[in-house]
Amino acid sequence: MQMTDAQRDDWTAREELAERMIPLIGALKREHDVITSLHGHRLLGLSATGIVEVHDRVERLGHAPLVLDDTLAVLEAVHALTPGASSLDVARLAEGHADSGQELSAYLEEVLAPAVGAVAAEPTDVVLYGFGRIGRLLARILIAHTGGGSGLRLRAIVVRRGSENDLVKRASLLLHDSVHGRFAGSVTVDEEAEQIIANGTRIQVIYSDDPGAIDYTAYGIDDAIVVDNTGRWRDEAGLSQHLNSTGVARVLLTAPGKSPLKNIVHGINDGVIDDADRILSAASCTTNAITPVLAAIDEAYGVVKGHVETVHSFTNDQNLIDNFHKGDRRGRSAVLNMVITETGAAKAVAKALPQLEGKLTGSSIRVPTPDVSLAVLHLTIARPATKDQVNDYLRRVSLHSRLRQQIDYVESPEVVSTDFVGSHRAGIVDGLATIADEDTLILYVWYDNEFGYSCQVIRVLETMAGSHPVVLPARRRVTLEG
Repeated sequence: MQMTDAQRDDWTAREELAERMIPLIGALKREHDVITSLHGHRLLGLSATGIVEVHDRVERLGHAPLVLDDTLAVLEAVHALTPGASSLDVARLAEGHADSGQELSAYLEEVLAPAVGAVAAEPTDVVLYGFGRIGRLLARILIAHTGGGSGLRLRAIVVRRGSENDLVKRASLLLHDSVHGRFAGSVTVDEEAEQIIANGTRIQVIYSDDPGAIDYTAYGIDDAIVVDNTGRWRDEAGLSQHLNSTGVARVLLTAPGKSPLKNIVHGINDGVIDDADRILSAASCTTNAITPVLAAIDEAYGVVKGHVETVHSFTNDQNLIDNFHKGDRRGRSAVLNMVITETGAAKAVAKALPQLEGKLTGSSIRVPTPDVSLAVLHLTIARPATKDQVNDYLRRVSLHSRLRQQIDYVESPEVVSTDFVGSHRAGIVDGLATIADEDTLILYVWYDNEFGYSCQVIRVLETMAGSHPVVLPARRRVTLEG
């Protein structure tokens, strides 16, 4: 379809507005440690075209239309106010200003008051033990967050040497990703120092097969949080091996942890993290996707019982073609078959939401897609519901509540799984698929089981390190009534 002159002129004007935002976004991060986003979509590092696209995307995903002029006005006013370290949702600031009736500067001075004088946290060293799908995505996020020397600092990855040109291959896998696209920036290697250099961040590559025999201080790393992405150890005894290495303070597992480890779903039970916890688990991607939605529904309607069925993309532990596998059915080709398997995600919800203990069952079907999965929540609820009421409630939860980093909401008859690749939220409620009939409620929740989960892991890391910035506008409690 050919673009009309009016459409072309409109695009040119919008692109020009976006170009004017780029230096403001960069200056806020570099000079004040201020992270800007639009309904959870980060603005830092985006091109002018990318900024325009994000404005269009948030509208497609069911949010109120967002005008670029308003975004630019807020960014200019925020930059003039010079707030301290914080995370600002520019879209919500623009909406709040429109509803306030105040002058923009007066409104922002009031809302941003908690950020005045806020100082960024001391840097915390992070080591990625394992560099597979989750490890590389965590690296991408950590590198993107780097700035001003504060917060989380990716210092090293630990892997087993795979070949003579191992370093180059690791760097190439970070640079190129068939699902998530090319790394946004430059990736090179320093073979003599055995380092990967990504956007100026030097990442030491340490070759080891013993988690307890590494002297990280020899690389200038100390009091580090080790993120174990291997899945080889899921209990306290196995993971505590990391603590035997010099320079390690704490450990975070990117898989469900066995009791007595705390399984953390950020937004739900991250408040139980304390300084005495040496080893924590970030639970599973599915548990992170469904627990926030279940928490919101339980608060408003009361969950009596339910069944969770996940339609899950295949994972690296399945075979590409039929071959022996120690697991049931997983030996059959992942790219040619739907494979019924077990999932402990439904039962694991109770580790973060104890009130749902014994109320949920679960099962899973692995399907031939490489990323983005779907959870179907079939719930019996204590208070009757209608589709419109439930959807309105969950939409407001996704916009304003304490769970807005975890829950997104979409109403579009055209969305399919690939539309959610790269989502920063743990789960996205598909409002058009909601079914409500008195005490029966069925919800469809999409989730990027790779990137969305990795964002949740980063949030747990920030909580462990005490580096999560003040979030503004402040989130509020959302109820059925308002």
